[in-house]
Amino acid sequence: MIEVKEVLRRREAGQSLRRIARDTGLDRKTVRRYVEALERAVGDDEERVQQMVREVQSRPAVSASAPRKKLEAHRDQVCDWLFPKQPGQRALRLTKVHVLLARRGVEVTYATLCRWAHDELGWRERMPTVRVDDPPPGEEAQADFGKMGMLVDPSTGKPRALWCLIVTLTCSRMQFVWPTFEQTTVAVCEGLDAAWTFFGGVVARLVVDNAKAMVVTPHATAPRITDAFAEYAQARSFFPDPARVRRPKDKPRVENQVAFVRESWFDGESFMDMADARRSAHRWCAEVAEREHGTTRRIVREHFEKEEKAALQPPPTKPFDVPRWTEAKVHPDHHVQVSKALYSVPTKYIGRTLRVREDRTLVRLYLGAELIKTHPRQRPGRRATDPTDYPVGKQGYATRGVEQLNAQGRKQGAHVGEYLERLFDGPLPWSRMRQGYQLVRLCDRYGSTRVDAACERALSFNVIDVPRVARLLKRDFERELQAEEQGALKQLSHHPRFGRDIDAFRTRATTDGGES
Repeated sequence: MIEVKEVLRRREAGQSLRRIARDTGLDRKTVRRYVEALERAVGDDEERVQQMVREVQSRPAVSASAPRKKLEAHRDQVCDWLFPKQPGQRALRLTKVHVLLARRGVEVTYATLCRWAHDELGWRERMPTVRVDDPPPGEEAQADFGKMGMLVDPSTGKPRALWCLIVTLTCSRMQFVWPTFEQTTVAVCEGLDAAWTFFGGVVARLVVDNAKAMVVTPHATAPRITDAFAEYAQARSFFPDPARVRRPKDKPRVENQVAFVRESWFDGESFMDMADARRSAHRWCAEVAEREHGTTRRIVREHFEKEEKAALQPPPTKPFDVPRWTEAKVHPDHHVQVSKALYSVPTKYIGRTLRVREDRTLVRLYLGAELIKTHPRQRPGRRATDPTDYPVGKQGYATRGVEQLNAQGRKQGAHVGEYLERLFDGPLPWSRMRQGYQLVRLCDRYGSTRVDAACERALSFNVIDVPRVARLLKRDFERELQAEEQGALKQLSHHPRFGRDIDAFRTRATTDGGES
């Protein structure tokens, strides 16, 4: 879903298919299918994204070609040639590997071998080092974490490693330093928001490191951004651009500033707590870091104010609510557990594993790209249950609703309904729901007439005890059966032979002149 939203956002920003494919790591054909599906989609953004996913991703998987299957059979040998494990052994060039494979009867084209080695083994050709020119003002910033030293955490009284998120504008070299104990997504978003506020705007592209808080799967051409950080980038309208693993030259403008920040700001200083360290870093950025830069030979502040500040996008006006994406399995009780709280899901999803997005106010549950349920965020130990998620007839029991049980009792008889109302008249009515269900089941076993009469007798003696009523009904029923077997009790015919009308038994005069 995040991937499709990213394609949609970049297309609406006017980017070409080639650029979208290059920046997102998707195949250009896949991007084209997403864009064509977008033109046919209708509705709001969420509905359009789901329509795009159903149309594009519902296609059969393509099996590997015959040449790639041949190469796959020699994967271990090719890995030994390209990535030797023996000390002192040199890696072979891919052209030589192509010749050696041909000698072994593996006839494939060099282009196929090159693509297979790149896709399956992560191989890439050596590229010469070139100096990259600075981008236009407001286009790019580079961010990296650097370890400063140790700082005592007042909450524990123990020293902890202090890290700094350093953000440098590539054009003017204006930079911001944000001390933190953690490298989580929340810390990254908090530090970047502080940087945008300090700069007075947001850049169009941010080159970041491959920290787990921002990048799930590092890759030279197709890295996968974490869902939470991708949402932050969408909210702040910039495009994340992860650097390659162990390639510091991909972000040299910020990489060479880590040592400068450590030596110029942190070394020899003492801070009371994190707030004191952040105030000191802010002063250092505004006073010391705005010096004459050694490469540009210009005052950083003047360069920024004159050329780059006007090119930045507007800064954020409110903090970003960083979401947390997890997975949760739907249990047989129709609930999933998210951050030690429970949330209900319809019956048909029992046993499925869902994607969960939680923020400060809402919890959203997804099956693939389909949003199936939304709940208000609950504290740990609480639960949010929608009665409509349960099968028909189970809502009352699951939600401990006594009103539904009272209604069932009133259908069986007036005294049964009154007995249930007296039974639930207390501080914890749901604690007696089992007795209420037992009383309703007695009506099915002994008949509503007998149970209603038994409830009437029990109410007259103020006996609110369903098990006792059950014992009395069982005893009387067994006595009736025994008397009927012995002939002492005989059921009258429904059609008596000498039945007379009720008027034949009247002996008194009625008010209208008759007898009663």
